[in-house]
Amino acid sequence: MRADLDIIQAWIQPHSRVLDLGCGDGELLGYLNRHKQIEGYGLEYDHDNITACIEAGINVIEKNIDEGLASLRDNSFDVVIMTQALQVMHSPDRIVDEMLRIGRECIVTFPNFGHWRARGYLGFRGQMPVSKFLPYTWYNTPNIHFCTFKDFERLCVERNIHIRERTVVDHEHRDRWWQRLWPNMLGEIAIYRITR
Repeated sequence: MRADLDIIQAWIQPHSRVLDLGCGDGELLGYLNRHKQIEGYGLEYDHDNITACIEAGINVIEKNIDEGLASLRDNSFDVVIMTQALQVMHSPDRIVDEMLRIGRECIVTFPNFGHWRARGYLGFRGQMPVSKFLPYTWYNTPNIHFCTFKDFERLCVERNIHIRERTVVDHEHRDRWWQRLWPNMLGEIAIYRITR
């Protein structure tokens, strides 16, 4: 399992109702089904990923998350997860609000565009960053909203969102002590656990 998903699964209680937004091929939900006996559902838009979920026995619904989550009832899930997709949403602030409406707590991960490598590309090279954790060029990137740790935490303050936990990791999803000292400069990927 991807290392970031291993960090996330530790925050999920057994027998929880879990919604995974942009669930991909269902890897996380499959793991949680097997090891924590959750009641899990995924929302996914990519047809190949939907097929992979169905073949793996994952409950999946075809849905473009950018169109909103109004069809889901308030507090219908214990945990709502969105990994590495917030930055591709057209209205990430609205999606976070919707996640917190339908789930008691949420887990969100995104690449930190304040990382020193991204700053170096812009500052020294005068180019949009391309690296292991941001492997796209400016013209083919799915990332439309560039966010840093500080930006996300400012949104949380503005929306009265409580940050229960934050983990700062590198592109291999390893937690290093120096990243915790200066997360906005040294952390490549943010993993947040949030509630209202």
